[in-house]
Amino acid sequence: MTLLAGKRVLITGGSTGIGAAAAVEAARQGADVAINYASSEARALQVIEQIEALGRKGLAVQGDVADPATATDFVNKAVEALGGVDVFVTNAGICPFHAFLDMPVEVVDRTFQVNLHGAYYMVQAAANQMVKQGKGGSIVAVSSISALVGGEFQTHYTPTKAGVHSLMQSAAIALGKHNIRCNSVLPGTILTEINKDDLADTEKRDRMAARVPLGRLGEADDLAGPIVFLASDMAKYVTGAALLVDGGAFVNLQ
Repeated sequence: MTLLAGKRVLITGGSTGIGAAAAVEAARQGADVAINYASSEARALQVIEQIEALGRKGLAVQGDVADPATATDFVNKAVEALGGVDVFVTNAGICPFHAFLDMPVEVVDRTFQVNLHGAYYMVQAAANQMVKQGKGGSIVAVSSISALVGGEFQTHYTPTKAGVHSLMQSAAIALGKHNIRCNSVLPGTILTEINKDDLADTEKRDRMAARVPLGRLGEADDLAGPIVFLASDMAKYVTGAALLVDGGAFVNLQ
């Protein structure tokens, strides 16, 4: 059984990391997939090649999610290519690590624009299309364990991820009458482009891995299954929920 057979799945930030892993897994589970990407066309096309190799349709659309116009453009092009939207995954995000007291205004503004404002307008555009179609749908937001805990060099980042999950909670209420479910996944420390430089320090990397009960940091494809589950009818009575995908890090406080 394929969990997303015949579904049309849209994913932001889909050229690398969690977004790319989710896009390929969605195709493996029977979906046609459109991805948004910011700048790396070569990486985006590699993801599309993997999707098409699985016998599914793929589409890559370039755009900066911080621009509200990107949301309607992405959804419209995906609808034209795939015929509709059944699942939307808002994943695009940045985290330029920086100390709090001298945090540049432009870093704060850009982080909020990409992570929170971008998610808001993308989800809104996808939801409007789902309502228009009249068949319901599923929206999954890639939030973070950082929505629940603090980070010394993430004072600009953690509020955005808390906001993304809060958006899913409120959208779950607003869209429930349209049979549109809205949920979040909260990854722990995942080895992706977003933290590559921070985790280049092998001592820090080993220290962080030692805090995880499962004994390792996460990989991008560790999120693919949970995202597909929430997107699928296996989770048909799940909305407004948050699923931690962190190897047990959050509960390991002693």
